[in-house]
Amino acid sequence: MRSSTSYLLFLGQVLVFLALFSFPALGSDPSPLQDFCVAIGNTNDGVFVNGLFCKDPKLATADDFFLSGLNVAGITENPLGSNVTAANVAQIPGLNTLGISMARIDFAPNGLNAPHTHPRATEILVVMEGTLYVGFVTSNMGNVNKLFTKVLNKGDVFVFPVGLIHFQFNVGKTDAVAIAALSSQNPGTITIGNAVFGSTPPIDDNVLAKAFQIDNKLVDFLQSRFWMPSN
Repeated sequence: MRSSTSYLLFLGQVLVFLALFSFPALGSDPSPLQDFCVAIGNTNDGVFVNGLFCKDPKLATADDFFLSGLNVAGITENPLGSNVTAANVAQIPGLNTLGISMARIDFAPNGLNAPHTHPRATEILVVMEGTLYVGFVTSNMGNVNKLFTKVLNKGDVFVFPVGLIHFQFNVGKTDAVAIAALSSQNPGTITIGNAVFGSTPPIDDNVLAKAFQIDNKLVDFLQSRFWMPSN
């Protein structure tokens, strides 16, 4: 009886130990802060880390955490009629490792923030002025990509889950302004049209013709609208 009790006590201790110490193993690696980070054996050849190298904290100043200018409207005189003013680690060095950033998005009437993704961030957007038609598309769920849309007015908020294709379109008769917060210091942006038809070097015509079920001449036309030769 004593042996059985001791065994049960021991088993209970083992289970408690596993519960306490196996939990951290379920955690994921830190989210990547650039598109890729190729491992190298010689650190002398290292250029990037997952984030940016840190300044000595003793040398930090208030300006490292400061950015002005988000009150200034972005120029929307372009084919899409929109402009994104970013406030990420490239503009605010103090954001490094903090996992957050923001942006101001300006829209002319009928202006579009074209379908795009942020591979490293969820986005939450609030409309400051105007009326926006917004939405995102899910990943394949039972071979269906479901579209979620909403018309937003001043003060309305909408969330775009990490990595999903989304857009914002000004359906009002006046300029519109939105502020977005993103859950990464460097969320990245992949604009679908630019990435598919404007990559450098261009994706082979036959690949795009097959993928989109169109002919090569139409592929060439679309690439001519997006592709710019690299310097």
